[in-house]
Amino acid sequence: MTSARWWDVAFGGALAAMAITVALYPAGGSVSGALATLVGLGLAYLGFGRRGIRLVCTGRTTSSVAFLVTVILGCGVGAAFTPNLATLQAIGFPVVWVLAGSYAAAVWLSATLAVTVGLGLTLSLGGTAAAAAEAGATEAISFIFAMALGTWMTRVISAGERHRRLLDELTHAQGELAALHHAAGTSAERERLAREIHDTIAQTLTGLVMLAQRTRGELTARPAHVSAAQTSIDLIETNAREALTETRALVAALSPVREPGMGLAGTILRLTDRFTQETGIQTDATVQVGDIGREVEVVLLRCVQEGLANVRQHSEAGAASVLIERIGGAVVLTVSDDGRGLGLARADPNTGFGLAGMHDRVLLVHGALELGARQTGGTVLRVTVPLPLQTAIAIA
Repeated sequence: MTSARWWDVAFGGALAAMAITVALYPAGGSVSGALATLVGLGLAYLGFGRRGIRLVCTGRTTSSVAFLVTVILGCGVGAAFTPNLATLQAIGFPVVWVLAGSYAAAVWLSATLAVTVGLGLTLSLGGTAAAAAEAGATEAISFIFAMALGTWMTRVISAGERHRRLLDELTHAQGELAALHHAAGTSAERERLAREIHDTIAQTLTGLVMLAQRTRGELTARPAHVSAAQTSIDLIETNAREALTETRALVAALSPVREPGMGLAGTILRLTDRFTQETGIQTDATVQVGDIGREVEVVLLRCVQEGLANVRQHSEAGAASVLIERIGGAVVLTVSDDGRGLGLARADPNTGFGLAGMHDRVLLVHGALELGARQTGGTVLRVTVPLPLQTAIAIA
């Protein structure tokens, strides 16, 4: 009922049907007068009624007084010319309910339309008391039906407006939720970048500082140590170049740095070899897994870097080992050393940014992290990452 095209079809169709009915079945009265009334209603609709209804359909106005008056009087005049045109109220009542603007106004205007049509019908039926009684009974039934239909229409339109408001509120809430998600994502991204920088650049630069300190001592010693200092300087240059490469990788894709054709095993071996050269801690690595997916590889590589960084800074160890193996449907990383071990406080993965960042990274892939003392002395770090079902089947 709130579509302008529907009203074009309904009102025009009603006038055409009435015109055909009057022409074919006059039923007494003035046929020419009835047709003239229909033409007048049609012109009124095209002139200002159609515009008023379209404005109502688009929510820009709630009434069209001129067209309401025209419809009420036209239905009454038409019924006065011929009883057949009393049927015009079938389209007249919906017009009243749509254009009235309020429920109370619609009730009063519907009553006015029923009285007008009743008077016109009484005149066309002869103006007798019997005609008046017949017209009154007809219009009473029409008015009751109009009230029922109008009330139903009002509730349907009100429900539609309520649903539209709820939809607008939901759309607004979704916009706010999207903004909150964006803010949360931005915060999470900042934390992730902090972990990436700590796990790559910070650790590499820490190694450079230690090498620089060692080189300074070697250069100030006996001339026989110049060759050892030269080796240390070469390592500093190599590490500086790798730090630059890792920085570019973080900016480009935040992915682990690999040489062409080098997989996870080659990267881990290179990392432990370099660690041995930098620290003098004999470190061996064993990687016994195949293709486990990029995301899991990144987590394992960063955990190895962090584990070796802890060995460098805290363990005072003479040897360390890195083992990556598949156990059941999971990949297990073990980093161990024979150093002095960690205290209870340091065994807490929430202690220190490095361990906390590693713990958060492992949780992102639904893994688990354990850090504790080794039975033979030293420290052991164990990271368990479950594999996706497809990956586990592929490497089984």
